[in-house]
Parts: sequence; structure tokens; C-alpha cells
Amino acid sequence: MEPPGQGKRMNKLFLTSMKIDSKITSRFAHNVITSRAVNRGNVHKEVFFDVELPKTAFITNFSMTIDGVTYPGTIKEKEVAKKQYEKAVSKGQTAGLVKASGRKTEKFTVSVNIEAASKVTFELTYEELLKRQFGKYEMFIKVKPKQLVKDFEIEVNIFEPQGITELEAEGTFITNDLQNIIKKTFSDKKGHISFRPTLDQQRTCANCSQSVLDGDFTVRYDVKRTAPDDLQIVNGYFVHFFAPTNLPKLPKNVIFVIDISGSMSGREIQQTREALLKILDDIKEDDFFNFILFGSEVQTWKETLIKATPENLDEARKFVRGIDTAGMTNLHGGIMRGIDMLNAAHERNLVHKRSASIIIMLTDGQPNVGISNTQEIQEHVKKAIEGKYPLYNLGFGYGVDYSFLEKMALENKGLARRIYPDSDAALQLQGFYDEVSNPMLTDIELNYPENEISDLTKNSFKHFYDGSEIVVAGRFIDNNQNHLTVDVRGEDAQQTDKAFQEQEYIFGDYIERLWAYLTIEQLLEKRIAATGEEKENLTAKALDLSLKYKFVTPLTSMVVTKPEDYNNQDGIADKPIEGIDIFKILLYLRSQPVFRHPSIASDVKRSFAFTVDGDPHFIISVPQKEDAICFNINENPGAVLNLINDPVTGITVNGELIGDKRANSDAKIQNTYFGKLGIANKHLDLKLTVTPEKITIQNGNEKTGFTWLDSVTLQQEGLTLIINRKKNLVLSMGSSASFVIVLHQVWKKHPLHQDFLGLYTLESDKLSEQTHGLLGQFFHPIDFTILEIHPGSDPKKPDATMIVKNNELTVTRGWQKDYRRDPKHGVDIPCWFVHNNGAGLIDGVHTDYIVSSLF
Repeated sequence: MEPPGQGKRMNKLFLTSMKIDSKITSRFAHNVITSRAVNRGNVHKEVFFDVELPKTAFITNFSMTIDGVTYPGTIKEKEVAKKQYEKAVSKGQTAGLVKASGRKTEKFTVSVNIEAASKVTFELTYEELLKRQFGKYEMFIKVKPKQLVKDFEIEVNIFEPQGITELEAEGTFITNDLQNIIKKTFSDKKGHISFRPTLDQQRTCANCSQSVLDGDFTVRYDVKRTAPDDLQIVNGYFVHFFAPTNLPKLPKNVIFVIDISGSMSGREIQQTREALLKILDDIKEDDFFNFILFGSEVQTWKETLIKATPENLDEARKFVRGIDTAGMTNLHGGIMRGIDMLNAAHERNLVHKRSASIIIMLTDGQPNVGISNTQEIQEHVKKAIEGKYPLYNLGFGYGVDYSFLEKMALENKGLARRIYPDSDAALQLQGFYDEVSNPMLTDIELNYPENEISDLTKNSFKHFYDGSEIVVAGRFIDNNQNHLTVDVRGEDAQQTDKAFQEQEYIFGDYIERLWAYLTIEQLLEKRIAATGEEKENLTAKALDLSLKYKFVTPLTSMVVTKPEDYNNQDGIADKPIEGIDIFKILLYLRSQPVFRHPSIASDVKRSFAFTVDGDPHFIISVPQKEDAICFNINENPGAVLNLINDPVTGITVNGELIGDKRANSDAKIQNTYFGKLGIANKHLDLKLTVTPEKITIQNGNEKTGFTWLDSVTLQQEGLTLIINRKKNLVLSMGSSASFVIVLHQVWKKHPLHQDFLGLYTLESDKLSEQTHGLLGQFFHPIDFTILEIHPGSDPKKPDATMIVKNNELTVTRGWQKDYRRDPKHGVDIPCWFVHNNGAGLIDGVHTDYIVSSLF
């Protein structure tokens, strides 16, 4: 929970209590977060309730109580909720609820103005089914009150009918002093954890006002397993947990298909090598493996799968240490080579008959060599694998088409995982491998009497991995039935045939809710790979259950109506979808066609800023905020603006403005655009001049010219240039940043507008810390805080206060046009708009960036 403002303004608003109450019954967690605040000032204040939830959780309820009156949230079908929200916005009421998605969490934020001496209580409820990994169930709670809290408490109660064998709790913020405050007890079926630090124990130091509570609080436990499975029945619903122990591990055959395109250079390929070397240490001698690398070309380590003998592993380590980047992204060629190799190994009996085969593909871009149509690639892959083994797709960073990777994996009995481009990326890769590196069973089926059961969740599984668990739930046709016979079939699994008697449980209808949660989750997963009528049916079923059980899922939203006395504002809460979130500007822009075009590999890195086309306005992505800032520069045609200047690498980028063919009498300021761009590397004596008519390269005294009608791939010392006919060009100079220049052509006879250019910077982290310019200054981290969102002059664009660079600016939530998807009309990109030529955001004033010439 976060009060707005900083300094003296924070002293007037107190977070009096925060309690996180978690009840876990048979792996199903029901969590309630309650926060109370009081405004002790003499004027009204805006108070924020700010919580990060696990991505796998569904919000089920939210309410706020102001001075004793409760205002609940209501969960509705997404379009219905959206219309209610838009109706409120049209009346000048601002959105009070937004969301953003992170690595393991998604953020829920709501704000409300409360009067002087008033109190407000927020209560949020969410539920999730805990998954078993590495032999334990894990639940984590994000702890971030952002201030000292008089009454802070985490309480976790666990009830497991099988009995609890171990229970532990830890926090990333837990010091030695705080460790003793965590109280933990468990016996038989019940476990309890509590954490209640006093005000003094929360302080970072004796007299500090900052809180040490900032990080993850994690609970892990496991249950007794006297039998390989456990079946529980309550009120006409059942859940079946299957996790056999003491099974011999199956040999595995694993092929690693690795993207080595240019964008993987630097830290990404280094982290990949590091992860593969650690994985090689874990491969057993009965296993078979191979490496396939794809850039523009496809190369293999060995022609067939190789047994993991000590000698072969040593040779593999030498190969991995030598992996380097080259070319673009022939994803289709790489993955098909891997599938063909695995198929051939089985057909020729090169591998154990009783073994588990998997393909793990890692890519950071999008296909742009060979077959680049993702739909066509999916069809080829599905036909080649034929359901024989799972495909796991790992998407490195944000340049990937994650929905394509996810759909292709799910179609082939695997899953997709995003690998975040942070310092621990190698650990993320190794961690994923650890999850799937110990298959114990293959082709598992759990069969139930058809005449007794309806609405069964997924009951067949390609692999069962050591330390995991299979969960199946369903509903009885006869609600009074209290026993069930289950036939479990899996390679080398003993058949079970056992009756389970109904027992008494302490949390009511939890099995029914667990069944609904699991059913919705699996319907949504099937929906990803479905099309046409099948997709419509899956959507309808998932929506019906989401509404019936009041879950906020990708198909529903929660509308929060604030009281009229408090600026009657409606907010809308959506569940973020991986890779689709309006506040993930980086993700959104990288999914646009300019980065998907066959000649532009999405071989790009996360850290970049860019100008977005038009009357030149700039969008600055701020990854750590998962948001964007934008601003305009209003200058006369003919002015040359310094965009990037790096004295260390010698790179400079300048842009010259052009205006419309004639002044628009209705406009107060003349529209201007970039009509000429100059990119130079003084260390290499290279200059590139780009206009809507031609591209000129000057290398010393030599000049080379091209037009936009050319399709060119040019590589020479210090320069790589790709011209994509009448669309865009990609430029790299030396080992520095790369750039994409987009051509915008208008109707030749247009009475007003003329052709112009857009500039996008890629791999900006390759420029030095001394980089500056209108764009270059933002290649370094920038932090900002948004406070006091309130209605602006435009009902659809609320204003707010931005604290940035120690300046307090009035900004507007608006949109800027991105013309890459729709060159005629553009696509709206949300951002915080800084007025007055970026004053207060940019260093100095905008006229400081006007230079005399292009070079």
C-alpha cells in the first residue's frame, strides 16, 4: 500500500495496519490482503492500495470501506465491464485502477481520495492452486508496504488431509534479527506460520523511517505419501493428486536448439553458454543429447544424438565454450533439424526404447530467414512431431513473438517460458532445465468410470517429472457418491484400483473452487492453440465459469465504483496476459510489424529508446516502470536536432525537420516531421544520409547511393546495411548500436503532407555512459513517480503530477501515434505526455539540441 507524494506530504497519511491472511487446503490457497489507512492531515488526500500478486492467481474479490461504508468490486464479462468503465470516463471520471505484469507477479493498484480525518480499509482476495516442483509446494507473497506499519502481520494456515511432512518459511528481506520473528509449527494435517514484526523491527536502522520489508516471503511444504496417489471427495466434487515416489529415472534424449543470431551477442550468448555448461554437468551417462545452432544458417554439433559418456561431455563443453553469434534467425530450419534428428534416432533405435525425448528451443528474436510465416512453421512442427514428445520454447527477452512460441509449444504437449534478460538469465535457463530433466513416467492416463464422472479436467499427460505432481479434478453425476475407483496407467506404473471414503474438511467448497480454477486454467490454455468454432466454445465455457465462481481471468474484468462523495470514479481491473499489457510498452512495440519483417530480425535488445513518427514526438520506454514517457519538440522546418551523440564510440545521429507543403491555417503550430537523417561514426569515417528519396553512404571520400526501390544487403568493414524495399532499412556501424529507419510515403498528390522518416534505436546498451542528445540521454536509467491522478481538460486524458529529476511536472495520460502497423491512421500508444518541449524532463532546454548541420 502506498500513499502518494514524498517528503512532508507523506507525513499526513498513515498506513495503520496491513494483514496478509492465507488459508491453504489441499494445495488450494485462499489469500486475503487487508490494509487500513487514516488521513491525519487537514485536507483530502489520495491513497493508493498497491499489491503484487502471483501471475498464476485469480482475483476473486475486492472492496474498500470508507468511514464505515463498504464499496465492493463486481466481476463482469470484459466487454460489459469496459463499457461501464468508458461511460464513467466520458463523464470526466478518471480510472482508479490499473495493472501491470512483471516476472512472477502482476500488479493491482487502486486509488481513492479520502477526506481529512477519514479512514479507509482495502480488502483484496485472490486464489491459486499451488504447483509442486522439486518435491515441494511453494507459495510466495510479495511484501512491500513502502512505509513503517504499526500493525503488520502475515499469517498462513495450512490443512493437508494427507498430513504435512515438512514446512519452511523464508524471506528475501529477512535478516538474522527478523528470522526469530517467523513462528512456524506443524503436526499431522495442520501447519501454521506467522510473522509480526514490530515498528522497531521493521526499521532499516535504529532511527530510520524506511522499512526493511521489501521482497518475497516464501512458504514451502510437502505432504505424506503412503500411497502414490490421494483422492479427496467433498460435496459432489473430487480432486486426485498423483505423485508416485521411488521410481527409477528414465533415460532422456534431449536436443537443444539454440538461436545464435546477431542479437544474442554479448551478455545473452555468454549467459546461454554458462547455462549449457551447468546443464552438461547434470546430464546422466544413460542420456543422449545434441546441440543445434541457428543463425542465418543451421549447424549441428554432431550428426546424430550422442550418448553422454564422460568423453562426449568433455567434447560438448569445448563446443559450448566456442558458441558465438552470426547472422539472422532461421528458426524454422533450426527446429526442423532438431525434430528430424530426434525422429531418426528413434527410427534407427539409436536411443533407449524406454526413454523420454524432449526438444528445448531458445530464441530471442523472430523468424526472418527461410520460412518466416509463423503459422506455416507451426504446421510443419506439429506434423513432424506427431505428438511423440514435448517441445519446450524458451523466449529470451522481449523481442520474441511470445504468443507464437506459446501456441507452438502447447500444440506439441510442451510449454513456453519467458527468460528475462537480467543478470540471472543463466540461472533461469538452468532452473527450467532442472524442472524437466528427470522424467519418471511417460504417457500417463488417469481413467475414471465414465458413467459416474462429468466435467473432468485434463487426465492424460506426456511426462511425469520427479518432484512434481499430476492433479485431476471432476464432478460426480450423483452428488451423494462418496467413493471412486481410479485406474492409473503409465509406462512402468503400477495399476491402482482403490476406493476412497469421504472425509470432513475445514474449508467448505474448496474442492469445487479448485476444480473450477483448474478447469478455467486448462480451457484458457487450450484456447491459445484453438481456432474457429472450437475457440469460441472454449471461450464460452471459460467465461461462464469465470463469472459463476467470480474469478478475474483474461475473459473477465472487475469494475470498482467509487463513492460519489469521493469523485465518483470507476476503475477496471483486468488480468494481464503474458506479453499483452498496455503498460508494457516495450513488449507492445516489439510485437509490431516493423520488428517482424523478414529483413529485420527481432534481433534486438531490451534497452532502447525511439522516436515515433509524426510531428516529431518521442516515446521513451522506461522498462523498470513498464511504462513510457513522451514529448514533442516544436521547431521550424529546416531545424536540425541532435538525437544521439556518443563521444566514446563516435556515433552521432541528427535529424532535419521538414514541414507540410503549406501551412495549415487551422493549426496553431505548423506540423513538422523528420525529412532527413544523418548517422555518422567519426572513428570509422562513415556517414549515412537518409531522405525519403535516397540513401547515401560516404566512406572517407567514396560515396555509394541507393534508392528506396532497392532491396540491398551490404556488409563491409564497420558497416552492415539492409534496405527493405520501400519499407525500412536496418543499419549497424561497428559494434555500436543499431538503427531502423522507416519510410512513410503519402499520396504524391496530397495537398498538404509529404513523405517523412521514422527512427528507431536498437541495442542502445552498446553505447557508452557518456551518450547524450534528445534521445541519447534516455539510454541511461530514468526514474519517475506518478502522483495525484485527476481529471484534465480532456475527459479521456487524465492529468497527474510527475516527479522526475527532482522536478514536479504536470503530465497528461495520452497517446502518441505509432504508424508502423497502420501507416495511414496509426496505432495509439499510451504514455505520460510531458508538455512544453519536454521541459523538466530533458536536460536543459530543447533549443540546446539544435545544431548547425546534419554532420
